[in-house]
Amino acid sequence: MRLLLSLLALVAMTALASAQQPQPQAQPQQKPPAKPAPAAKPAAPAAKPGPKSPFTPAAFKITIATEGAFPPFNYLDRKGLPAGFEMELAQEACQRIKAECEFIALKWDELIPGLLEKKFDIIMSSMEVTRERRQRMGLSRRYYLSPGAFIAPKGAPYDGPPSLLRNKRIGIQKDSTHADWADKSFRRSAQLKRYASVQEALTALANDEVDAVFGDKAQLWLWSQKPEGKCCELVGQDIKDTQTLGVGVAAGLRKEDAKLREALNKALGEMVADGTYKKLNEKYFPFALN
Repeated sequence: MRLLLSLLALVAMTALASAQQPQPQAQPQQKPPAKPAPAAKPAAPAAKPGPKSPFTPAAFKITIATEGAFPPFNYLDRKGLPAGFEMELAQEACQRIKAECEFIALKWDELIPGLLEKKFDIIMSSMEVTRERRQRMGLSRRYYLSPGAFIAPKGAPYDGPPSLLRNKRIGIQKDSTHADWADKSFRRSAQLKRYASVQEALTALANDEVDAVFGDKAQLWLWSQKPEGKCCELVGQDIKDTQTLGVGVAAGLRKEDAKLREALNKALGEMVADGTYKKLNEKYFPFALN
């Protein structure tokens, strides 16, 4: 009996000791190793800057107005944009003063009022320098002068001094500066026939109603290049007289825009000095305008 009890006690103690020993913890299920991330592509090299423009960026903007009705000095091209000798001069000047220029065409009577009302900045429209205009606005240096000249039938013996036209019939536009010069120079030594326009005087010349016409050289030459003017040619000497025929054509600016006027004058002077003006002159006329 004692032996049985001793065996039962031993079994009980062994079971108790086994219960008190720590049980091994269940291991968590391991995830398969992650795939390595793909290697990053090398960064593309930065784009190289393009070649620099040979032109200096415009420093400011200005608007230039013209009438566009006096070819080849100023007219409208096939696209309706201002073109001609004066517009090419203006564009060249704009590049030299580093200005971005816009060109517009207006009626003649709108030019000076529009300038003074600050609708644009410069007038380049074959505008003669006069005392009245000097009082109203600032004027650039002269950029062209078309002298007075005579036109007569081809082969006429007048290719010399004006004295060769004494006692001859000379057509002139009445109430013009050219009429003033003819009145002063010929007085009673020639027959001065006055017409309402230069065109009427030239028509009279073509019809042999006068022996010669005195007027603006460029205008007379342009007429001689037309079919109706093939009869005639320029003759004699250029006539330059500041008292009657004026000092030439200049650009109009507002008086307060003195710096712009100085820059424009400088550009025009440079164009004359480096031969640019001469090239543009020869593109449009077979004689010098300055």
